[in-house]
Amino acid sequence: MDPTFVQSPPSLGNTFAHDAALRSQLRRLLPPDVHDAVETDLWHFGARAAGDVLALGEAAEAAPPRHVPYDAWGRRVDRIEVSDAWRALDRVSAEEGIVALAYERAHGAWSRVHQLAKLYLFHPSSAVYSCPLAMTDGAARCLALHGDGDAALAEAYRHLTSRDPATFWTSGQWMTERTGGSDVSGTSTVAQPAGDGTWRLHGVKWFTSATTSQMALALARTDDRTDDTLSLFHVELRDARGMLRGIRVERLKEKLGTRALPTAELTLDGAPARLVGEVGRGVRTVSSLLNVTRVYNAACAAAGMRRGVMLARDYAARRIAFGRRLLAQPLHAETLAALEVETRGALALVLHVAVLLGRDECGDATDAERAALRVLTPVAKAFTGRQAVAAASETLEAFGGAGYVEDTGLPRLLRDAQVLSIWEGTTNVLSLDVLRAMAGAKARDAALDPLLADLARRIADTSPPLAGAAVRVRRALDTLAAHARAFADAPRDDVEAQARRFALALGRTTIGALLVEHAEWAARVDDADAAASVAAARRWCAYDLAPLASMDAVRRRETGSLLGIDAAL
Repeated sequence: MDPTFVQSPPSLGNTFAHDAALRSQLRRLLPPDVHDAVETDLWHFGARAAGDVLALGEAAEAAPPRHVPYDAWGRRVDRIEVSDAWRALDRVSAEEGIVALAYERAHGAWSRVHQLAKLYLFHPSSAVYSCPLAMTDGAARCLALHGDGDAALAEAYRHLTSRDPATFWTSGQWMTERTGGSDVSGTSTVAQPAGDGTWRLHGVKWFTSATTSQMALALARTDDRTDDTLSLFHVELRDARGMLRGIRVERLKEKLGTRALPTAELTLDGAPARLVGEVGRGVRTVSSLLNVTRVYNAACAAAGMRRGVMLARDYAARRIAFGRRLLAQPLHAETLAALEVETRGALALVLHVAVLLGRDECGDATDAERAALRVLTPVAKAFTGRQAVAAASETLEAFGGAGYVEDTGLPRLLRDAQVLSIWEGTTNVLSLDVLRAMAGAKARDAALDPLLADLARRIADTSPPLAGAAVRVRRALDTLAAHARAFADAPRDDVEAQARRFALALGRTTIGALLVEHAEWAARVDDADAAASVAAARRWCAYDLAPLASMDAVRRRETGSLLGIDAAL
Protein backbone atom coordinates (compact mmCIF):
# COMPACT_ATOMS: atom_id res chain seq x y z
CA MET A 1 0.00 0.00 0.00
CA ASP A 2 1.31 3.43 -0.94
CA PRO A 3 1.76 5.38 2.34
CA THR A 4 1.51 8.66 0.42
CA PHE A 5 -1.93 7.85 -1.05
CA VAL A 6 -4.68 10.38 -0.22
CA GLN A 7 -8.27 10.01 -1.37
CA SER A 8 -9.62 12.68 -3.66
CA PRO A 9 -12.76 14.22 -2.13
CA PRO A 10 -15.84 14.92 -4.24
CA SER A 11 -16.15 18.38 -5.73
CA LEU A 12 -19.23 20.39 -6.58
CA GLY A 13 -19.64 22.52 -9.68
CA ASN A 14 -22.50 24.79 -10.73
CA THR A 15 -25.45 22.83 -9.34
CA PHE A 16 -27.85 23.97 -12.06
CA ALA A 17 -25.42 23.21 -14.86
CA HIS A 18 -24.88 19.72 -13.48
CA ASP A 19 -28.59 18.90 -13.03
CA ALA A 20 -29.71 17.64 -16.42
CA ALA A 21 -33.07 16.47 -15.05
CA LEU A 22 -34.00 19.89 -13.67
CA ARG A 23 -32.98 21.68 -16.86
CA SER A 24 -34.94 19.23 -19.00
CA GLN A 25 -38.08 19.50 -16.86
CA LEU A 26 -37.97 23.30 -17.02
CA ARG A 27 -37.58 23.22 -20.82
CA ARG A 28 -40.82 21.24 -21.04
CA LEU A 29 -42.84 23.01 -18.38
CA LEU A 30 -42.11 26.70 -18.98
CA PRO A 31 -43.18 28.87 -21.91
CA PRO A 32 -40.10 29.85 -23.98
CA ASP A 33 -39.88 33.49 -22.80
CA VAL A 34 -40.34 32.48 -19.16
CA HIS A 35 -37.86 29.64 -19.55
CA ASP A 36 -35.14 31.94 -20.87
CA ALA A 37 -35.48 34.36 -17.96
CA VAL A 38 -35.68 31.60 -15.34
CA GLU A 39 -32.74 29.66 -16.78
CA THR A 40 -30.54 32.76 -16.74
CA ASP A 41 -31.31 33.31 -13.06
CA LEU A 42 -30.77 29.67 -12.13
CA TRP A 43 -27.43 29.44 -13.99
CA HIS A 44 -26.26 32.38 -11.90
CA PHE A 45 -27.61 30.96 -8.67
CA GLY A 46 -26.32 27.45 -9.36
CA ALA A 47 -22.82 28.92 -9.27
CA ARG A 48 -23.55 30.63 -5.96
CA ALA A 49 -24.99 27.42 -4.51
CA ALA A 50 -21.65 25.71 -5.12
CA GLY A 51 -19.68 28.79 -4.09
CA ASP A 52 -20.36 31.46 -1.49
CA VAL A 53 -23.69 30.01 -0.31
CA LEU A 54 -22.07 26.62 0.32
CA ALA A 55 -19.24 28.28 2.24
CA LEU A 56 -21.74 30.18 4.38
CA GLY A 57 -23.72 27.01 5.06
CA GLU A 58 -20.62 25.16 6.20
CA ALA A 59 -19.59 28.07 8.43
CA ALA A 60 -23.06 28.27 9.98
CA GLU A 61 -23.05 24.53 10.66
CA ALA A 62 -19.68 24.87 12.39
CA ALA A 63 -20.99 27.61 14.72
CA PRO A 64 -24.41 26.49 16.02
CA PRO A 65 -26.70 28.91 17.88
CA ARG A 66 -26.24 29.59 21.57
CA HIS A 67 -28.80 30.62 24.20
CA VAL A 68 -27.72 33.39 26.58
CA PRO A 69 -30.44 33.59 29.27
CA TYR A 70 -28.92 36.40 31.37
CA ASP A 71 -26.59 39.30 30.79
CA ALA A 72 -23.53 39.99 32.94
CA TRP A 73 -25.65 41.89 35.52
CA GLY A 74 -28.28 39.22 36.01
CA ARG A 75 -31.00 40.66 33.81
CA ARG A 76 -33.05 38.10 31.89
CA VAL A 77 -32.30 38.76 28.21
CA ASP A 78 -32.90 35.37 26.51
CA ARG A 79 -30.61 36.23 23.66
CA ILE A 80 -30.06 33.63 20.95
CA GLU A 81 -26.68 34.18 19.35
CA VAL A 82 -26.20 32.96 15.78
CA SER A 83 -23.14 33.08 13.55
CA ASP A 84 -22.29 35.79 11.06
CA ALA A 85 -22.72 33.12 8.38
CA TRP A 86 -26.32 32.43 9.45
CA ARG A 87 -27.10 36.13 9.22
CA ALA A 88 -25.43 36.28 5.83
CA LEU A 89 -27.65 33.45 4.59
CA ASP A 90 -30.61 35.61 5.59
CA ARG A 91 -29.25 38.42 3.42
CA VAL A 92 -28.69 36.08 0.48
CA SER A 93 -32.25 34.78 0.83
CA ALA A 94 -33.66 38.28 0.65
CA GLU A 95 -31.47 39.53 -2.18
CA GLU A 96 -32.10 36.46 -4.32
CA GLY A 97 -35.86 36.72 -3.67
CA ILE A 98 -36.27 33.11 -2.61
CA VAL A 99 -39.56 34.03 -0.92
CA ALA A 100 -40.34 37.20 -2.86
CA LEU A 101 -40.34 35.49 -6.27
CA ALA A 102 -43.63 33.77 -5.49
CA TYR A 103 -45.35 37.05 -4.60
CA GLU A 104 -43.84 39.38 -7.20
CA ARG A 105 -45.26 36.98 -9.82
CA ALA A 106 -43.12 38.33 -12.62
CA HIS A 107 -43.95 35.14 -14.51
CA GLY A 108 -47.55 34.80 -13.35
CA ALA A 109 -48.45 31.28 -12.28
CA TRP A 110 -45.00 30.05 -13.39
CA SER A 111 -43.40 32.09 -10.62
CA ARG A 112 -43.87 29.20 -8.18
CA VAL A 113 -41.93 26.88 -10.48
CA HIS A 114 -39.13 29.45 -10.70
CA GLN A 115 -39.10 29.97 -6.95
CA LEU A 116 -39.14 26.31 -5.96
CA ALA A 117 -36.43 25.50 -8.51
CA LYS A 118 -34.30 28.18 -6.88
CA LEU A 119 -35.08 26.84 -3.41
CA TYR A 120 -34.06 23.39 -4.70
CA LEU A 121 -30.62 24.80 -5.55
CA PHE A 122 -30.38 26.75 -2.29
CA HIS A 123 -31.41 24.19 0.32
CA PRO A 124 -28.52 21.69 0.30
CA SER A 125 -25.95 24.48 0.63
CA SER A 126 -27.82 26.57 3.20
CA ALA A 127 -27.42 24.72 6.53
CA VAL A 128 -31.24 24.38 6.34
CA TYR A 129 -31.89 28.11 6.21
CA SER A 130 -34.68 26.84 3.96
CA CYS A 131 -36.65 26.10 7.16
CA PRO A 132 -37.26 29.71 8.21
CA LEU A 133 -37.91 30.54 4.57
CA ALA A 134 -40.59 27.85 4.40
CA MET A 135 -42.41 29.30 7.39
CA THR A 136 -41.91 32.82 6.06
CA ASP A 137 -43.48 31.90 2.74
CA GLY A 138 -46.30 30.05 4.50
CA ALA A 139 -46.94 33.04 6.77
CA ALA A 140 -46.97 35.39 3.78
CA ARG A 141 -49.53 33.22 2.02
CA CYS A 142 -51.63 33.04 5.18
CA LEU A 143 -51.57 36.81 5.70
CA ALA A 144 -52.34 37.40 2.02
CA LEU A 145 -55.49 35.31 2.42
CA HIS A 146 -56.57 36.33 5.93
CA GLY A 147 -54.96 39.68 6.76
CA ASP A 148 -57.36 42.02 4.97
CA GLY A 149 -58.14 45.27 6.76
CA ASP A 150 -55.42 44.98 9.42
CA ALA A 151 -52.61 47.48 8.85
CA ALA A 152 -50.20 45.64 11.14
CA LEU A 153 -50.70 42.37 9.28
CA ALA A 154 -50.32 44.15 5.94
CA GLU A 155 -47.04 45.63 7.16
CA ALA A 156 -45.86 42.18 8.26
CA TYR A 157 -46.69 40.81 4.81
CA ARG A 158 -44.57 43.53 3.18
CA HIS A 159 -41.63 42.57 5.38
CA LEU A 160 -42.01 38.85 4.65
CA THR A 161 -41.98 39.39 0.88
CA SER A 162 -39.22 42.01 0.74
CA ARG A 163 -35.95 41.67 -1.21
CA ASP A 164 -34.24 44.28 0.96
CA PRO A 165 -32.14 42.58 3.66
CA ALA A 166 -32.69 45.60 5.91
CA THR A 167 -36.47 45.13 5.88
CA PHE A 168 -36.83 41.39 5.20
CA TRP A 169 -38.44 39.35 7.99
CA THR A 170 -38.62 35.65 8.57
CA SER A 171 -41.43 33.99 10.50
CA GLY A 172 -41.70 31.17 12.98
CA GLN A 173 -44.56 28.70 13.23
CA TRP A 174 -45.65 27.89 16.80
CA MET A 175 -47.99 24.93 16.91
CA THR A 176 -46.26 22.10 18.75
CA GLU A 177 -46.87 21.71 22.49
CA ARG A 178 -46.09 19.05 25.06
CA THR A 179 -49.71 17.92 25.05
CA GLY A 180 -50.24 18.06 21.31
CA GLY A 181 -47.53 17.36 18.78
CA SER A 182 -49.30 16.69 15.50
CA ASP A 183 -52.60 16.61 17.40
CA VAL A 184 -53.28 20.34 17.69
CA SER A 185 -56.49 19.62 19.58
CA GLY A 186 -54.17 19.22 22.57
CA THR A 187 -53.13 22.88 22.37
CA SER A 188 -53.17 24.41 25.84
CA THR A 189 -51.90 27.92 25.08
CA VAL A 190 -54.65 30.44 25.88
CA ALA A 191 -55.28 33.82 24.25
CA GLN A 192 -56.91 36.49 26.40
CA PRO A 193 -58.35 39.74 24.98
CA ALA A 194 -56.33 42.81 25.96
CA GLY A 195 -59.13 45.30 25.36
CA ASP A 196 -57.34 47.25 22.62
CA GLY A 197 -57.98 44.88 19.74
CA THR A 198 -54.99 42.75 20.65
CA TRP A 199 -54.61 39.58 22.68
CA ARG A 200 -52.16 38.17 25.24
CA LEU A 201 -50.88 34.60 24.86
CA HIS A 202 -50.12 32.36 27.85
CA GLY A 203 -48.68 28.85 27.53
CA VAL A 204 -45.70 26.75 26.45
CA LYS A 205 -44.62 26.10 22.89
CA TRP A 206 -42.45 23.02 23.07
CA PHE A 207 -40.81 23.09 19.63
CA THR A 208 -40.34 26.38 17.79
CA SER A 209 -37.96 26.58 14.86
CA ALA A 210 -36.56 29.86 13.55
CA THR A 211 -36.73 31.41 17.01
CA THR A 212 -34.54 34.31 15.88
CA SER A 213 -37.24 35.42 13.44
CA GLN A 214 -38.97 38.76 13.81
CA MET A 215 -42.46 37.26 14.00
CA ALA A 216 -44.39 34.02 14.33
CA LEU A 217 -47.84 32.62 13.73
CA ALA A 218 -49.14 30.75 16.78
CA LEU A 219 -52.21 28.68 17.61
CA ALA A 220 -53.97 29.38 20.89
CA ARG A 221 -57.38 28.88 22.50
CA THR A 222 -59.67 31.85 22.69
CA ASP A 223 -61.77 30.01 25.27
CA ASP A 224 -59.97 27.52 27.49
CA ARG A 225 -63.23 25.76 28.45
CA THR A 226 -63.88 24.14 25.08
CA ASP A 227 -62.00 22.14 22.46
CA ASP A 228 -63.22 23.90 19.32
CA THR A 229 -61.95 27.44 19.78
CA LEU A 230 -58.43 27.34 18.39
CA SER A 231 -57.50 30.61 16.71
CA LEU A 232 -54.41 31.80 14.85
CA PHE A 233 -52.34 34.76 16.04
CA HIS A 234 -49.57 36.95 14.69
CA VAL A 235 -46.81 37.62 17.22
CA GLU A 236 -44.02 40.16 16.84
CA LEU A 237 -41.30 38.76 19.04
CA ARG A 238 -39.31 41.85 20.08
CA ASP A 239 -39.80 45.46 21.02
CA ALA A 240 -37.91 48.46 19.65
CA ARG A 241 -34.95 47.66 21.94
CA GLY A 242 -34.73 44.11 20.64
CA MET A 243 -36.09 42.56 23.85
CA LEU A 244 -38.56 39.68 23.75
CA ARG A 245 -42.14 40.70 24.53
CA GLY A 246 -43.76 38.37 27.05
CA ILE A 247 -41.65 35.45 25.84
CA ARG A 248 -39.13 33.40 27.81
CA VAL A 249 -36.68 31.03 26.12
CA GLU A 250 -36.40 27.93 28.28
CA ARG A 251 -33.75 26.18 26.21
CA LEU A 252 -32.50 25.43 22.72
CA LYS A 253 -33.19 21.91 21.52
CA GLU A 254 -30.32 19.51 20.90
CA LYS A 255 -31.26 17.74 17.68
CA LEU A 256 -29.97 14.94 15.49
CA GLY A 257 -29.62 17.34 12.57
CA THR A 258 -30.48 20.90 11.47
CA ARG A 259 -27.92 22.01 14.03
CA ALA A 260 -27.41 25.52 12.66
CA LEU A 261 -31.16 26.17 12.96
CA PRO A 262 -32.23 27.77 16.28
CA THR A 263 -35.02 25.59 17.68
CA ALA A 264 -36.32 26.52 21.12
CA GLU A 265 -38.79 25.71 23.85
CA LEU A 266 -40.68 28.87 24.80
CA THR A 267 -42.94 30.05 27.59
CA LEU A 268 -45.46 32.70 26.55
CA ASP A 269 -46.26 34.95 29.49
CA GLY A 270 -48.61 37.56 28.11
CA ALA A 271 -46.99 37.82 24.68
CA PRO A 272 -48.95 40.45 22.70
CA ALA A 273 -50.59 39.12 19.54
CA ARG A 274 -53.06 39.97 16.79
CA LEU A 275 -55.80 37.69 15.54
CA VAL A 276 -55.37 36.31 12.02
CA GLY A 277 -58.64 35.28 10.40
CA GLU A 278 -61.70 34.48 12.49
CA VAL A 279 -61.96 33.44 16.12
CA GLY A 280 -62.28 29.68 16.41
CA ARG A 281 -61.12 29.06 12.83
CA GLY A 282 -57.41 28.75 13.55
CA VAL A 283 -56.88 25.26 12.18
CA ARG A 284 -58.54 26.11 8.88
CA THR A 285 -56.68 29.44 8.72
CA VAL A 286 -53.25 27.91 9.36
CA SER A 287 -53.82 25.24 6.68
CA SER A 288 -52.77 27.74 4.01
CA LEU A 289 -49.41 28.04 5.80
CA LEU A 290 -49.01 24.27 6.10
CA ASN A 291 -49.75 23.73 2.42
CA VAL A 292 -46.78 25.94 1.53
CA THR A 293 -44.39 24.51 4.12
CA ARG A 294 -45.20 20.97 2.99
CA VAL A 295 -44.36 21.84 -0.60
CA TYR A 296 -41.09 23.37 0.62
CA ASN A 297 -40.39 20.18 2.53
CA ALA A 298 -40.83 18.11 -0.63
CA ALA A 299 -38.61 20.46 -2.64
CA CYS A 300 -35.90 20.25 0.03
CA ALA A 301 -36.16 16.46 0.09
CA ALA A 302 -35.62 16.28 -3.66
CA ALA A 303 -32.79 18.80 -3.37
CA GLY A 304 -30.98 16.82 -0.70
CA MET A 305 -31.26 13.69 -2.83
CA ARG A 306 -29.80 15.52 -5.84
CA ARG A 307 -26.88 16.84 -3.80
CA GLY A 308 -26.07 13.35 -2.56
CA VAL A 309 -26.15 11.92 -6.11
CA MET A 310 -23.93 14.74 -7.41
CA LEU A 311 -21.31 14.11 -4.73
CA ALA A 312 -21.44 10.32 -4.99
CA ARG A 313 -21.12 10.36 -8.77
CA ASP A 314 -18.21 12.78 -8.73
CA TYR A 315 -16.46 10.68 -6.09
CA ALA A 316 -17.07 7.50 -8.07
CA ALA A 317 -15.42 9.11 -11.10
CA ARG A 318 -12.30 9.80 -8.98
CA ARG A 319 -11.99 6.87 -6.60
CA ILE A 320 -10.08 3.84 -7.83
CA ALA A 321 -10.76 0.46 -6.21
CA PHE A 322 -10.05 -3.07 -7.45
CA GLY A 323 -8.05 -1.64 -10.31
CA ARG A 324 -10.59 0.75 -11.82
CA ARG A 325 -12.74 3.73 -10.99
CA LEU A 326 -15.88 3.08 -8.98
CA LEU A 327 -18.01 4.50 -11.78
CA ALA A 328 -16.72 1.71 -14.04
CA GLN A 329 -17.69 -0.97 -11.51
CA PRO A 330 -21.02 -2.39 -12.80
CA LEU A 331 -22.61 -2.92 -9.39
CA HIS A 332 -21.64 0.52 -8.11
CA ALA A 333 -22.89 2.12 -11.32
CA GLU A 334 -26.24 0.34 -10.91
CA THR A 335 -26.49 1.60 -7.33
CA LEU A 336 -25.89 5.20 -8.39
CA ALA A 337 -28.31 4.82 -11.31
CA ALA A 338 -31.02 3.71 -8.87
CA LEU A 339 -30.37 6.83 -6.78
CA GLU A 340 -30.62 8.94 -9.94
CA VAL A 341 -34.00 7.43 -10.78
CA GLU A 342 -35.30 8.14 -7.25
CA THR A 343 -34.07 11.72 -7.46
CA ARG A 344 -35.68 12.31 -10.84
CA GLY A 345 -38.94 10.91 -9.53
CA ALA A 346 -38.95 13.23 -6.53
CA LEU A 347 -38.17 16.24 -8.72
CA ALA A 348 -40.96 15.42 -11.18
CA LEU A 349 -43.51 15.28 -8.35
CA VAL A 350 -42.28 18.53 -6.77
CA LEU A 351 -42.40 20.46 -10.03
CA HIS A 352 -45.87 19.14 -10.82
CA VAL A 353 -47.14 20.33 -7.43
CA ALA A 354 -45.37 23.66 -8.03
CA VAL A 355 -47.32 24.11 -11.28
CA LEU A 356 -50.60 23.37 -9.50
CA LEU A 357 -49.76 25.68 -6.58
CA GLY A 358 -48.87 28.55 -8.89
CA ARG A 359 -52.07 28.15 -10.88
CA ASP A 360 -54.14 28.02 -7.70
CA GLU A 361 -52.55 31.15 -6.22
CA CYS A 362 -53.07 33.10 -9.44
CA GLY A 363 -56.70 32.01 -9.80
CA ASP A 364 -55.95 30.02 -12.97
CA ALA A 365 -56.57 26.53 -11.59
CA THR A 366 -59.59 24.48 -12.58
CA ASP A 367 -61.68 22.76 -9.91
CA ALA A 368 -59.94 19.49 -10.79
CA GLU A 369 -56.49 21.09 -10.42
CA ARG A 370 -57.36 22.55 -7.03
CA ALA A 371 -58.61 19.15 -5.90
CA ALA A 372 -55.44 17.49 -7.19
CA LEU A 373 -53.32 20.02 -5.30
CA ARG A 374 -55.22 19.28 -2.09
CA VAL A 375 -54.46 15.57 -2.43
CA LEU A 376 -50.95 15.74 -3.84
CA THR A 377 -49.55 18.25 -1.32
CA PRO A 378 -49.55 15.76 1.59
CA VAL A 379 -48.67 12.91 -0.79
CA ALA A 380 -45.60 14.78 -2.09
CA LYS A 381 -44.41 15.68 1.39
CA ALA A 382 -44.88 12.16 2.74
CA PHE A 383 -43.39 10.33 -0.23
CA THR A 384 -40.32 12.50 -0.78
CA GLY A 385 -39.60 12.75 2.94
CA ARG A 386 -39.20 9.00 3.13
CA GLN A 387 -37.27 8.89 -0.14
CA ALA A 388 -34.80 11.45 1.17
CA VAL A 389 -33.85 9.41 4.23
CA ALA A 390 -33.30 6.21 2.24
CA ALA A 391 -31.34 8.06 -0.46
CA ALA A 392 -29.11 9.80 2.10
CA SER A 393 -28.31 6.47 3.72
CA GLU A 394 -27.44 4.95 0.34
CA THR A 395 -25.32 7.98 -0.50
CA LEU A 396 -23.24 7.63 2.66
CA GLU A 397 -22.69 3.96 1.91
CA ALA A 398 -21.41 4.89 -1.56
CA PHE A 399 -18.48 6.64 0.14
CA GLY A 400 -17.59 3.71 2.37
CA GLY A 401 -15.99 4.73 5.67
CA ALA A 402 -15.63 8.35 4.55
CA GLY A 403 -19.41 8.59 4.54
CA TYR A 404 -19.42 7.92 8.27
CA VAL A 405 -16.79 10.50 9.21
CA GLU A 406 -18.21 13.82 10.39
CA ASP A 407 -15.48 16.09 9.08
CA THR A 408 -16.20 15.03 5.49
CA GLY A 409 -19.56 16.78 5.89
CA LEU A 410 -21.31 13.74 4.43
CA PRO A 411 -23.13 12.50 7.57
CA ARG A 412 -25.00 15.81 7.61
CA LEU A 413 -26.87 14.64 4.49
CA LEU A 414 -28.47 11.88 6.56
CA ARG A 415 -28.89 13.85 9.78
CA ASP A 416 -30.65 16.68 8.00
CA ALA A 417 -32.75 14.35 5.85
CA GLN A 418 -34.30 12.55 8.82
CA VAL A 419 -36.36 15.55 9.89
CA LEU A 420 -38.06 15.75 6.48
CA SER A 421 -40.33 12.83 7.29
CA ILE A 422 -41.19 14.28 10.72
CA TRP A 423 -41.86 18.02 10.76
CA GLU A 424 -44.85 19.47 8.91
CA GLY A 425 -46.61 16.17 9.62
CA THR A 426 -45.29 12.62 9.91
CA THR A 427 -46.02 10.07 7.20
CA ASN A 428 -49.01 8.72 9.12
CA VAL A 429 -50.47 12.17 9.79
CA LEU A 430 -50.13 13.10 6.13
CA SER A 431 -51.62 9.80 4.99
CA LEU A 432 -54.72 10.48 7.07
CA ASP A 433 -54.82 13.96 5.54
CA VAL A 434 -54.97 12.33 2.11
CA LEU A 435 -58.02 10.36 3.25
CA ARG A 436 -59.63 13.56 4.53
CA ALA A 437 -59.04 15.25 1.20
CA MET A 438 -60.71 12.35 -0.57
CA ALA A 439 -63.62 12.18 1.86
CA GLY A 440 -64.21 15.91 1.81
CA ALA A 441 -64.13 15.92 -1.96
CA LYS A 442 -67.09 13.56 -2.30
CA ALA A 443 -69.49 16.39 -1.61
CA ARG A 444 -67.45 19.14 -3.24
CA ASP A 445 -64.88 18.64 -5.95
CA ALA A 446 -64.27 14.86 -6.22
CA ALA A 447 -60.53 15.01 -5.70
CA LEU A 448 -59.28 11.54 -6.52
CA ASP A 449 -61.22 10.66 -9.67
CA PRO A 450 -60.13 13.77 -11.63
CA LEU A 451 -56.55 13.23 -10.47
CA LEU A 452 -56.47 9.63 -11.65
CA ALA A 453 -58.13 10.64 -14.92
CA ASP A 454 -55.55 13.38 -15.45
CA LEU A 455 -52.66 10.97 -14.84
CA ALA A 456 -54.19 8.50 -17.31
CA ARG A 457 -54.50 11.28 -19.89
CA ARG A 458 -50.82 12.18 -19.51
CA ILE A 459 -49.75 8.70 -20.60
CA ALA A 460 -52.47 8.04 -23.18
CA ASP A 461 -50.22 8.28 -26.25
CA THR A 462 -46.85 6.68 -25.68
CA SER A 463 -44.30 5.37 -28.14
CA PRO A 464 -43.05 1.75 -28.00
CA PRO A 465 -40.06 2.34 -25.71
CA LEU A 466 -42.46 3.61 -23.04
CA ALA A 467 -45.57 1.55 -23.79
CA GLY A 468 -44.82 -1.09 -21.16
CA ALA A 469 -44.25 1.57 -18.51
CA ALA A 470 -47.55 3.24 -19.41
CA VAL A 471 -49.38 -0.10 -19.09
CA ARG A 472 -48.03 -0.54 -15.57
CA VAL A 473 -49.08 2.99 -14.62
CA ARG A 474 -52.61 2.37 -15.93
CA ARG A 475 -52.76 -0.87 -13.97
CA ALA A 476 -51.76 0.99 -10.81
CA LEU A 477 -54.35 3.71 -11.46
CA ASP A 478 -57.05 1.03 -11.71
CA THR A 479 -55.86 -0.52 -8.43
CA LEU A 480 -55.98 2.85 -6.65
CA ALA A 481 -59.48 3.57 -7.99
CA ALA A 482 -60.74 0.17 -6.84
CA HIS A 483 -59.36 0.63 -3.34
CA ALA A 484 -60.80 4.13 -3.10
CA ARG A 485 -64.24 2.77 -4.01
CA ALA A 486 -63.89 0.07 -1.38
CA PHE A 487 -63.08 2.71 1.25
CA ALA A 488 -66.61 4.11 0.97
CA ASP A 489 -68.18 1.05 2.61
CA ALA A 490 -65.33 -0.11 4.85
CA PRO A 491 -65.14 0.52 8.61
CA ARG A 492 -63.21 3.69 9.42
CA ASP A 493 -60.49 1.86 11.34
CA ASP A 494 -59.87 -0.47 8.42
CA VAL A 495 -59.56 2.45 6.01
CA GLU A 496 -57.16 4.31 8.31
CA ALA A 497 -55.03 1.19 8.70
CA GLN A 498 -54.45 1.25 4.92
CA ALA A 499 -53.89 5.01 4.67
CA ARG A 500 -50.09 4.92 4.55
CA ARG A 501 -49.91 2.23 1.88
CA PHE A 502 -52.52 4.05 -0.18
CA ALA A 503 -50.83 7.48 0.06
CA LEU A 504 -47.40 6.11 -0.82
CA ALA A 505 -48.86 4.07 -3.70
CA LEU A 506 -50.56 7.22 -4.99
CA GLY A 507 -47.22 9.06 -4.83
CA ARG A 508 -45.38 6.25 -6.58
CA THR A 509 -48.01 6.01 -9.32
CA THR A 510 -48.20 9.77 -9.83
CA ILE A 511 -44.43 9.89 -10.28
CA GLY A 512 -44.64 7.02 -12.75
CA ALA A 513 -47.14 8.91 -14.89
CA LEU A 514 -45.12 12.14 -14.72
CA LEU A 515 -41.86 10.43 -15.66
CA VAL A 516 -43.51 8.67 -18.61
CA GLU A 517 -45.08 11.94 -19.77
CA HIS A 518 -41.78 13.78 -19.56
CA ALA A 519 -39.82 10.99 -21.25
CA GLU A 520 -42.31 10.88 -24.13
CA TRP A 521 -41.90 14.64 -24.63
CA ALA A 522 -38.09 14.43 -24.36
CA ALA A 523 -37.89 11.65 -26.95
CA ARG A 524 -40.29 13.42 -29.32
CA VAL A 525 -38.36 16.73 -29.34
CA ASP A 526 -34.95 15.03 -29.15
CA ASP A 527 -34.18 16.80 -25.87
CA ALA A 528 -30.59 16.61 -24.69
CA ASP A 529 -31.72 14.56 -21.70
CA ALA A 530 -34.02 12.22 -23.66
CA ALA A 531 -32.10 8.97 -23.15
CA ALA A 532 -31.84 9.46 -19.40
CA SER A 533 -35.50 10.55 -19.17
CA VAL A 534 -36.68 7.40 -20.95
CA ALA A 535 -34.43 5.19 -18.82
CA ALA A 536 -35.73 6.79 -15.61
CA ALA A 537 -39.38 6.29 -16.62
CA ARG A 538 -38.84 2.67 -17.62
CA ARG A 539 -36.94 1.81 -14.45
CA TRP A 540 -39.40 3.59 -12.15
CA CYS A 541 -42.33 1.72 -13.67
CA ALA A 542 -40.59 -1.67 -13.71
CA TYR A 543 -41.87 -2.36 -10.20
CA ASP A 544 -45.35 -2.68 -8.71
CA LEU A 545 -46.45 0.93 -8.33
CA ALA A 546 -49.46 0.21 -6.10
CA PRO A 547 -48.68 -2.75 -3.81
CA LEU A 548 -51.87 -2.49 -1.78
CA ALA A 549 -53.34 -5.11 0.54
CA SER A 550 -56.90 -5.19 1.81
CA MET A 551 -57.54 -4.90 5.52
CA ASP A 552 -59.64 -7.75 6.85
CA ALA A 553 -60.27 -9.59 10.10
CA VAL A 554 -57.26 -11.86 9.57
CA ARG A 555 -54.92 -8.93 9.08
CA ARG A 556 -56.32 -7.16 12.15
CA ARG A 557 -55.66 -10.25 14.25
CA GLU A 558 -52.15 -10.52 12.84
CA THR A 559 -51.46 -6.90 13.73
CA GLY A 560 -52.62 -7.55 17.26
CA SER A 561 -50.46 -10.66 17.51
CA LEU A 562 -47.37 -8.88 16.22
CA LEU A 563 -47.77 -6.07 18.73
CA GLY A 564 -48.99 -8.17 21.62
CA ILE A 565 -52.23 -6.24 21.92
CA ASP A 566 -55.91 -6.84 21.40
CA ALA A 567 -56.40 -5.50 17.86
CA ALA A 568 -59.99 -4.61 18.70
CA LEU A 569 -58.70 -1.84 20.96
